[in-house]
Amino acid sequence: MTAAATTPVLDVQGLRKHFPIQRGLLRRTVAEVKAVDGVSFAIGPGETLCLVGESGCGKSTVGKLVLRFIEPTEGRVMLNGVDITGLDQAGMRRHRRDAQMVFQDPYASLNPRLTAGTIVAEPLENFEKLAASEREARVAAVLERVGLRAEAMRRYPFEFSGGQRQRLGIARALAVNPSLIVADEPVSALDVSVQAQVLNLLMDLQDEFRLAYLFVSHDLGVVEHIGHRIAVMYLGKIAEVAPKRELFENPLHPYTQALIDAAPLPDPRAKRQRLVIEGDVPSPISPPPGCRFHTRCPFAVSRCRAEEPALRETSAGRFVACHLREDGNTGALVRPAGSP
Repeated sequence: MTAAATTPVLDVQGLRKHFPIQRGLLRRTVAEVKAVDGVSFAIGPGETLCLVGESGCGKSTVGKLVLRFIEPTEGRVMLNGVDITGLDQAGMRRHRRDAQMVFQDPYASLNPRLTAGTIVAEPLENFEKLAASEREARVAAVLERVGLRAEAMRRYPFEFSGGQRQRLGIARALAVNPSLIVADEPVSALDVSVQAQVLNLLMDLQDEFRLAYLFVSHDLGVVEHIGHRIAVMYLGKIAEVAPKRELFENPLHPYTQALIDAAPLPDPRAKRQRLVIEGDVPSPISPPPGCRFHTRCPFAVSRCRAEEPALRETSAGRFVACHLREDGNTGALVRPAGSP
């Protein structure tokens, strides 16, 4: 899947991460947790791809794999046209500045013993040799760009509010002029009013610097605000990828439909028909055969239980992994005869 005609900033193909489960004195591997199991996508310059899904579906693990925080079991990660999957530590260092991360918790992600100026200056010290005065000027400029005053350089993280701390985390990621930022639930720990401010800041920075975002979230309201394309994950796999407007107006995968229907409406008097899914998410240690969603899908047929659906393109830029959509059907799905 290609995000644009130009070379993607990030191109992920067949990414897998299986965590071994070891037991006994000899630490033998008895099973594997299939956290990410064959994920592919691409992100172009100035584009935001949002990864959404229930907790435990593997979306945060994808972000860590993209940045090589953890090593993939299989697959390929291309960053600005360079395959970084097999690079050693020295080779990877040259590409670290191109991909940065904004973490979920603005409290735990900042060293409480360092001032804001030191926190933002650390990436610069790692990648550029600058005079102290030049480095201080760069840090002050970055802080002002994210909405913090230059005098904030001398303050410690505990002296900032939650929104200000997240702005500080964004400034740290922005300091080395990356082309890709992985944002892992960056506003989930903030108040709703502050969430909007931080999201608007991220969008302004993207427009200014042509940044590519891999935005991990479970909040569909946030995703609808900031995303260009949305990839829906379920149990380690991508179930659907679509431009934002198309996905919200006409979700094709039953799981996507259920996620959208589960979001509350702003008007308490509004009524709508909801697709409700029952049961728990299966274990990633032994995912069900066939379509991984079939154990909870009200439209599942015998083929869904036996054959895993491929992620197929149904229209330009739109992909879905569902047997019931292979004939080009984009209308409402019908429950099979005999279903409850």
